[in-house]
Parts: sequence; C-alpha cells; structure tokens
Amino acid sequence: MRLIVGYQATPSGADGIALGATLARSLQASLDICLVLPRERPVPSKAPVEAGYDDILVDQAADWLTEALTLVPEDVEARTHLLFDESFARGLIDCAEHCDAYMIVVGAAGDGLLGRHSIGTVTSDLLHVAHVPVALAPRGYRHSPPQRIRELTCAIGSRPGAAELVEAATDLSTSAELPLRLLSLVSAEAESIQAPGSNGLAKAEDVLRTVKAELPAGSDVQLQVAEGSGIEKAASSLDWHSGDVLMVGSSRLAQPHRLFLGSVAAKMLRVVPVPMIVVPREAGK
Repeated sequence: MRLIVGYQATPSGADGIALGATLARSLQASLDICLVLPRERPVPSKAPVEAGYDDILVDQAADWLTEALTLVPEDVEARTHLLFDESFARGLIDCAEHCDAYMIVVGAAGDGLLGRHSIGTVTSDLLHVAHVPVALAPRGYRHSPPQRIRELTCAIGSRPGAAELVEAATDLSTSAELPLRLLSLVSAEAESIQAPGSNGLAKAEDVLRTVKAELPAGSDVQLQVAEGSGIEKAASSLDWHSGDVLMVGSSRLAQPHRLFLGSVAAKMLRVVPVPMIVVPREAGK
C-alpha cells in the first residue's frame, strides 16, 4: 500500500509527514512524498526573467525533498517525487492515480489554532475533487505524533445510507487490526427545528444498531451517540486520545468516486483535535 504525502517546506508539510508515518506503520504502507511546482512561472510582461531561475527553483525543491526525507522515521519506507502541474492538488491526485495510492495525506494550513484543523487552498481543492481518501493532520501534529493509530472512529449520519463509508472503515480496521467505534452525532438545535418533539438520540441509536447488524458476524465494534446543542458541541463532548483517527464520508452531493466535504463533516473538522480521513462517495465499491 502506498500513501501520497503532499509536501511543502513548511510546518504544515512536516505535520503531513508525521501523520503519513503514523498511518504507514499502522497500515504497513510506504510513503510517496510529493512536492509540486507550477508548470510555468507567471512573470509580469515588463519584468526581466532571471537567467537560470527555473533551474534554481528546481534545485531548491530537490533540497526541500531531501530535507523531507530526514523527517521520516527510519522504520518507514519513503521516496520523493518532484512534480510539475498548474495545480498542487491536481499534481497530487495525478500522482495518486499513477502510483495506485490508497490515500493522500496533507497538513493543516498555517493560520489555524494549534491542535485544530485549518483548510488551505490545496486541501480545499482536494476535498472537492479527489478520487481517493484524503487524510488531514491537525496543526502541530508533528510535535508528538503517535507511533500507530490507537482507534478508528467512523462518524455516520442519523439516516441509513453510509454503506460505502462503513465498508471503508471496517476494511481499514480489519486490515490494520484496529478497534472501530461507530459514532452518530445529534444536534438538539437541528432536531428542534426539523422535527419538533422527536427523539434524536433514539433515532441515532437505531441507525447504529442497524449498521452494526449488517457487519460481518463477530465484528468488534463500539457504538456511541453524542448529543449537543449543535454538531460542534456534540463532537467536542467526546473523549479523543492520541492515536485516534476520525473517518467521515462525503456529502450526498458528491459525484460518484469523488470527495465532497459535507456541512456536518466541515463542522466536526473545526473542533476535533485528531486526524480526519474523508472518504469519497462509493469508495468501497
């Protein structure tokens, strides 16, 4: 199994490598660390072009990738790629397709809170068009990355229909021998608006039991429902530990075999302090 790490010579790039290493150990995978340069450097029409600028940029990028390898633990196999594309995200997606990679891993944007997620341009692009799962490292993940994943949490909606996500989560937990927690979040505010008087907790519990009943016999799965005044409060009420990873599905608006970050997942992204893996629609098929 191969994991693509989108790298820039920034703290965000180091966060991505740290998460990539944790995932690689857990999944017995190797890392493909990719740095993407633009195909053509835009230059103002009246500005002189410095001779050899492109060569200097390529040499600098090669040095950055050499430095990136020093961030990879010795027990994790890694290789580097210098790519050229008009879009950093597109370059990563094309590399994932060429390498038949299972996942793309990126760090948070540099302007977010420590220990929280922040979406930059590259990540935003990936979360709308990628055809493989995308793993997001919270800001500062590089400071104390766990050796391996401790537990996988799969967040499913209050309605049935998350078959692809659950299949992807159970496959991942089985192959990596990871505990799996199926999670449903209930927003009291949303329930009061959409269905006054309804019992959101009971409904969420029924959905989780239905999903568990469809899993292979003997599956070791924990069920949990969390409620809050809103999705953010519900997600914040949960206990998160070092080594935990959250897996979410794409919005129903997503094109088949493509990512599209939904509103609920986006709200969770703002508050959870652990890595999040976003799975494309129909990723399990």
